[in-house]
Amino acid sequence: MWVSSVAMAAILLMVTIMIAVVIQNGVRVFWPAKLALFSLRDNTVVMGEVMQWEKKPDGGGRRVRLKIGNRDLYGLDFRWVDGDAIAATAFPAEALSLERREYGNFYGFLKSVNAPELSGNAPSDLVPRLLADWRRVRTEMKEQDRTQSQINQVNRQVEGVRQHLLRLRYRGVEDDNPRVRELLAEDAELKQRFTRLVDLQNQSVVRLRAVTATFIDAAGTEKTMALADLVRIYRPNDMSLAAKCGFYVAKVGELLTAEPRESNTEGGLFPAIVGTVMMVFLMSIFSFPLGVITAIYLREYAREGLVVQLVRIAVNNLAGIPSIVYGIFGLGFFVYGVGGGLDRVFFPERLPTPTFGSGGILWASLTLALLTVPVVIVATEEALGAIPSGIREGSLALGATKLQTLVRLLVPMASPGILTGFILAMARAAGEVAPLMITGVVKMAPALPLDGQFPFVHLDRKFMHLGFHIYDIGFQSPNVEAAKPMVFITTLLLLLIVLAMSSTAIWLRNQMRKRYTLGSF
Repeated sequence: MWVSSVAMAAILLMVTIMIAVVIQNGVRVFWPAKLALFSLRDNTVVMGEVMQWEKKPDGGGRRVRLKIGNRDLYGLDFRWVDGDAIAATAFPAEALSLERREYGNFYGFLKSVNAPELSGNAPSDLVPRLLADWRRVRTEMKEQDRTQSQINQVNRQVEGVRQHLLRLRYRGVEDDNPRVRELLAEDAELKQRFTRLVDLQNQSVVRLRAVTATFIDAAGTEKTMALADLVRIYRPNDMSLAAKCGFYVAKVGELLTAEPRESNTEGGLFPAIVGTVMMVFLMSIFSFPLGVITAIYLREYAREGLVVQLVRIAVNNLAGIPSIVYGIFGLGFFVYGVGGGLDRVFFPERLPTPTFGSGGILWASLTLALLTVPVVIVATEEALGAIPSGIREGSLALGATKLQTLVRLLVPMASPGILTGFILAMARAAGEVAPLMITGVVKMAPALPLDGQFPFVHLDRKFMHLGFHIYDIGFQSPNVEAAKPMVFITTLLLLLIVLAMSSTAIWLRNQMRKRYTLGSF
């Protein structure tokens, strides 16, 4: 008992420390840090966010780690500065932090705004004028987004017409067929519309790229940037507490609703959130019924013997197989086997370009369903086995059939245990990455598997996943140090999603436990 207690305490302590580290590093990512301007004794200056102070490795004083940004100028994001080399420290109120679409943040000062005058009188101060021009650019960029949506819609229509033509020609229909001529005319009209929209988009891009501003870093190096490349402009040293809170809320909103940028190290995680939740949902649809039905058959209907014992041994062994083995099986059986067969039967005109014969969210979900179904089977069997045999015998003695006994008594009473297996399966599936890497997950998905286009759910599409996102930016990013904050915030978000889904299932389990306890019958 003492050994078990100590082991449990150690496990809980390690889990608590891990969660505390993730929360500590994830929660503070979006809080705007002040920009410190250090004047060094060698007559140089450096400016950036103070990340940490620590003792020097040789023990001779302290040093500070600065996030200096300006990657396009310096080639790096961080710099160590010896504390003894700092002559003076300042926090200039006019220092600007620019969040860009590329090259990370820029820290510096505004020199000039190179933009056409606004309608009416332009602000005399440079910073208000910069903000006004930037807001105007952002407004026009929203129009660009709407135009881009129209371009994407036309592109999908063109692809639909092309697929229809391929299908007709595969069936031997000639080009002089009225339906083919109609489709060709529709294709020409759509391509003309596509060209007009692209020209309109290009004109808008050229016009907005002409609105620029010139900034200087702490060392005096000038940098001219288009305002369309700036995501945020703020002065962190001049922000009130309310402004910082508003900034934090806006960043969290961007995280939950926007798409990634800067090689997935900046921006939002909306596609990865959708992919993770949808994958777990599909996995549950396949895994939960299959596992429950299998366990019911093994416990209530199958005769005990060598075959049943071998099946139980196989189920228990399946729970211990490495997940990458399931991924390889899913690639060979589901993707190349089932998916390739579907392509040959239903989409022969598209071959050799695969439709279902390539990785997608359907095959990834089925692979994870196979991975987690042993957990559901074992938990369901244990729950059914814990019900006293007198319940079954009493029900049968009163004239109920075996099916009625199962549906009205056994399954409701075992539902808390069944949901326990479901919770364990769902939590494991949400964090698995290895099987997904070869069955459908990608670094950046061009389209969501769930959208507003018919048939709304696209099971053949590849998808993004929070777990793979963590692996990608944490170990495959060209700038791992700059990506570290996103690693923590993604990990925290994945933990919160798993916690939310598990908490909902636990609440349902507790409700069923109260309703279907033995004393309530």
